[in-house]
Amino acid sequence: MAMGEHVRSDRNIQDGVTWRKSSWSQINGNCVEVAGLPSGLIAVRDTKDAGCGPILTFEPTAWGSFLGALKNGELPT
Repeated sequence: MAMGEHVRSDRNIQDGVTWRKSSWSQINGNCVEVAGLPSGLIAVRDTKDAGCGPILTFEPTAWGSFLGALKNGELPT
C-alpha cells in the first residue's frame, strides 16, 4: 500500500457522511464517490458496490497531491 492509504469497509465509516460522485461519472456505473470524514481523512469508494464495498482513505495532503498530478496530466496512462 502507498503511504497514507488505508482500506476500510463501509461499516467503519460513520453514518451521515455525504458522498459526492465524480463530475466525470458515466451512467454505466464506472465512477467513484468521495467523502470528507470527520477524522479529516478523505474516503473514496466505487459507486457500483452500492455502499457495500471497500473504501480507500487518504490523508488530505496525499489526496491533494493526487488531484494536482491528475489536473496537471502528470499521471501515467
